[in-house]
Amino acid sequence: MKMKKNLPAQSEQCECRCIHQDRVRTAKEHALPPRENEQLAALFKAMGDPNRLRILWALDREEMCVCDLALFVGVSESAVSHQLRQLRQLQLVSNRREGPVLYYRLNDSHVSSLIHLALEHLREDK
Repeated sequence: MKMKKNLPAQSEQCECRCIHQDRVRTAKEHALPPRENEQLAALFKAMGDPNRLRILWALDREEMCVCDLALFVGVSESAVSHQLRQLRQLQLVSNRREGPVLYYRLNDSHVSSLIHLALEHLREDK
């Protein structure tokens, strides 16, 4: 462990500058590959948009078409289609056609688990 000169105390920083080489090495050994890191960031970014999150939340209950989702979210069908295209590219939703209607649903149970786990975290007593 190397010690450096003292820095001004701040709520988010150590009171002294020190490097724990073993912890840095461990973090580097367990770091995500750059491609996975980018994909994970894109997934969280997509889920970070309020309208996309509302779409995912609605699809957690049952599959819905663009018309239904647009009415639920309160935006145009075109805007919902754009959001669904992004969610599909990230493999968060999938679709199926039944005659003229295209129904969307969550891609798998992992998507539902991510949303519910995050909500559980928000609701837990601090």
